[in-house]
Amino acid sequence: MAQDSATLAVPDGSRATRMRAPMPPVARGFLWAGIGFLIGTGFMFLVDRFPGSNPPFITEPSVTVGWLLGFVGWLLGVGGYESVVRPWLGLPNTYVASRGWRRYFELSLDNKVVGIQYMVGSVATFGIAGLLAMGMRAQLMGSNNDVFGGDVWYLSAVTMHGVLMLLGVAVVGFVGGLGNYVVPLMIGARERMYPRLGGMAFWMYPAGVITILLIPMYGGSTAGLWGYEPLAAQDPSGQIFYYLGIFAMSMSSLLTSLNLLVTMIYRRAPGVTWGRMPVFAWSQVAVAIMSMIWLPEIQTGMVMGLLDRVIPTNFFNPNGGFALAWESLFWLFGHPEVYIVMLPAWGVWLEITSVMSRKTLFAKKYVITALGFLTVLSSMVWAHHMFTSIRNSEMIPFSFFTESVSIPTGVMFLSALGTMWNGRIRFNTPMWYVLASMFNFTIGGLTGFFLADVPANLALHNTFFVVAHFHFTLLGGMIFAWLGALYYWFPKITGKMYNERWGKIGALLVFVFFNATFLQMFLAGLHGMNRWVAQYPAYLANQNLWISISAFLLGIGFIIAFWNMAISWAKGKKAAENPWDAKTLEWITSSPPPAENFSEIPVVTDGFYRYGAAKPELPLFEAETLKALARRQKGRKEAAAGKDER
Repeated sequence: MAQDSATLAVPDGSRATRMRAPMPPVARGFLWAGIGFLIGTGFMFLVDRFPGSNPPFITEPSVTVGWLLGFVGWLLGVGGYESVVRPWLGLPNTYVASRGWRRYFELSLDNKVVGIQYMVGSVATFGIAGLLAMGMRAQLMGSNNDVFGGDVWYLSAVTMHGVLMLLGVAVVGFVGGLGNYVVPLMIGARERMYPRLGGMAFWMYPAGVITILLIPMYGGSTAGLWGYEPLAAQDPSGQIFYYLGIFAMSMSSLLTSLNLLVTMIYRRAPGVTWGRMPVFAWSQVAVAIMSMIWLPEIQTGMVMGLLDRVIPTNFFNPNGGFALAWESLFWLFGHPEVYIVMLPAWGVWLEITSVMSRKTLFAKKYVITALGFLTVLSSMVWAHHMFTSIRNSEMIPFSFFTESVSIPTGVMFLSALGTMWNGRIRFNTPMWYVLASMFNFTIGGLTGFFLADVPANLALHNTFFVVAHFHFTLLGGMIFAWLGALYYWFPKITGKMYNERWGKIGALLVFVFFNATFLQMFLAGLHGMNRWVAQYPAYLANQNLWISISAFLLGIGFIIAFWNMAISWAKGKKAAENPWDAKTLEWITSSPPPAENFSEIPVVTDGFYRYGAAKPELPLFEAETLKALARRQKGRKEAAAGKDER
């Protein structure tokens, strides 16, 4: 693939934009998506007619073909036509980037705009998935409640909550959001390797989210996050949106990971060797490798599941197909997915603990080695999710490898603790979230030992114990680290400083009520509370009532955490350019960074984590870079002095 350098040649548009785009790109995207859908469904209505048959206009095959054409129309409408198709056809490039808030509602070639698009999108998706969770907890406040008006709608809510949280928040928040925004800055790059690909990848993401939200409009989907076949074959037609939505969101993450990996290989600034590359960027390397292996694998499963419904091909039909193949396909992706989510979270732990402790990052080489082992080991443990379905002789190896994962995982804890040891720790909001994430993931990891053990796994299977373990690992581990990362890089992204008091209040509320909610779920599971049930035995009602109350208070905590960021972005005080005195490259450019990230590409001469060294530290940058920084600092002082005189 040829290098894409279109970003550097993109003209800024104001009047020209209005002339060339009479309709806002998002509105045009919806229009073209609707036209594509009608063409696809109409085409299938005409060709899918057998002699004597009289099929309706809307069928599962026609919706599938209509969705595919609508998906293409959506991508072209939001800007793909001008920025991708016309250049490919050799036509004049008419792409013009908008300014101001409009640039966030079109296909952008700027890594920072795309990063913010992903971050805002993942926060919005988190809110939608959170509302679904609140509805589920309202349902479970009583043993015979009927908030959703039937089991199908309750289970559809559970399905949408799981898919959106896992593929629309957990992966996107770190890879699409902070990966796009921060990684090019951390390695000293002006842009990602393929800006067009990155811009196009983002717009696949909202298409996937909207598709998942359409599930109730087509009858619902009760097979859950996993979509187990052949159970899913009995589901209403909404199940096809499960396949299509996951396909779109996973394609967005796959292309983003590919783009970031190639960028880190070819676009590092002079002196940013592999050994000096920041640990958060290293975590993205590991995530990208895993994504390129396992996302195409689950996409293959989605296509096969979809074909089983619309043709049908009978891949997973027990009568002639492979009924267990779906479980293997799903969990081959499903368990590495946990590490695709957690690896950047560990990268955030180590970035923040080093900066806030003013300590050299402990055992960085071992951390990078452990990332490599996690990439391999996490791909060898999928069948521990299938202990109830596989032979006894197959359980022991998977139990062994599952418990082995704890060794490289422990290296992350040891590095963070070793870095903080004897450090001058600043207990600010990012650090609170990192410490809370470490605590939560410890509980998630320790309870994982029980589920890796065959007898305990068989006893606890499909209970709330598993739900609690899963949420301590992902919500408690990843989401807390994500919040810490958002607060850590908030001054860089917005140029504003958040409110520290409300940041800590939000962190405290989220931590307390998260543990109040999910610790009780361990006990509920041990007492026999099954998941995937809208009604349950009356003796569990009191416990579920307190879980629901805690969950509602947890929701308030999350609202405060995000509301503080929103208000601070709009009305916060101007932040210092490097409020944490961090040494990684994103902090040597202005906040927010300029269009091409750096006015001059820095030349690095030393690692980024040398804090508190006994001997004088080596210069971090070459003389020319230091001169450029001095010129920029002098320019800012002169500008400030001129402002005071006025």
